[in-house]
Amino acid sequence: MSIVIKFFVAPGHDAAAAVVDGGPDEAFEPLSYGNFDAEEAMIEWESIFTGRSFDALVAAGEPEAVADLDDGEGPVVFAASRALQGALAAVDQSRLVEVSQSWVEERASDGEAFDQDIATKILSDLARLARGIVGRDDRLYCWMA
Repeated sequence: MSIVIKFFVAPGHDAAAAVVDGGPDEAFEPLSYGNFDAEEAMIEWESIFTGRSFDALVAAGEPEAVADLDDGEGPVVFAASRALQGALAAVDQSRLVEVSQSWVEERASDGEAFDQDIATKILSDLARLARGIVGRDDRLYCWMA
């Protein structure tokens, strides 16, 4: 699996969708990661943070696709839900470690090995991004190709 994942902050869906072809590097300052399913991860993180079931979040359309080239076969941009964005902005370090541990365990139950330190780093970075936009209309997005 070779997936490129870039989380970024944008002022709205139109601005985020505009980078779907080439990625957010030119327009925004993304956090870059690779080789995990970010769409699924965003659902799992929100489920862990909020207690809503994975299936309920999927049924609610989370995360929201704001740009999807080639019906999932090309690059896609997702918007983090307001609930996930708020949970990331409000999380303290001990809860962040708990969430990352739960996520690693969930991935392991599906046969996917994920390093605990990397999981904590990803969520810490996203929490920092989310804290930076508290009180603004900006949103947290994910570009995946």
